[in-house]
Amino acid sequence: MLSIVAGDGGMGRAVAAALAGRGMPPQAILGLPDSPAGHDPDRFAGADVVFEFTTGDAVLQNVRAALAGGVGRFVIGTTNWADDRPAVEEALLANGAAAVASPNFSLGVMLFARLVEEAARLFGPFAEYDPYLVEWHRRNKADRPSGTAIEISRRLIAAHPRKTRVAQPMAHGAPAPEELDVTVIRAGAAPGMHLVGFDAPGESLEMRLTARDRSAYASGAVTAAEWLIDESRTPGFHSFDEVLDSIISKQGAQKR
Repeated sequence: MLSIVAGDGGMGRAVAAALAGRGMPPQAILGLPDSPAGHDPDRFAGADVVFEFTTGDAVLQNVRAALAGGVGRFVIGTTNWADDRPAVEEALLANGAAAVASPNFSLGVMLFARLVEEAARLFGPFAEYDPYLVEWHRRNKADRPSGTAIEISRRLIAAHPRKTRVAQPMAHGAPAPEELDVTVIRAGAAPGMHLVGFDAPGESLEMRLTARDRSAYASGAVTAAEWLIDESRTPGFHSFDEVLDSIISKQGAQKR
């Protein structure tokens, strides 16, 4: 697998290390472009896949440049680019390209999210059990809440019969009964912690996922790229859930 990593920050370097660990070091790790027009498409020539881990305002520009350079597969882990998502999808479809996009590529996070969904369905009918979410990342993490927390909130609300929206941050007074309270902590050097709880007068249940470093996220991103290359995929966006389902299905088939 010939690849290029767009993004020379912590996640970009972690993805490059994960690729090297599997004997597939990237052709290049791209930082900021030399021109306001973005990277030269020639810089992407020959790559089977581009890993996009930059900033939200650079995603569309980078995808367009890579498409012009002949790339047909993308793994997009950047956050805060929702406004450009329709334009990115249009570019992918116009070029017959496919992308796996996710705010988090950790297999543990994705399985944790599914456990949260199931817990919301189980506890939802019982009004005394009130769900909540706490997420804690390093002080200098720019987005709050994290993309992972947003995704977990979305899944919890979709599965819960009484929660319809996230409570507004810094709002005065208690959240409304239909609101999910989400607490965001930015302090210290914590690489990432997400905790979902269901609290009742007589007891509490908590599920917690704590990251020790970025290696799990990076490993999942490489797995997503391998999934894209394994066989021809439908042009446009794919979720990391599809990758996870494929892995689970293969494991089940091997056991049979």
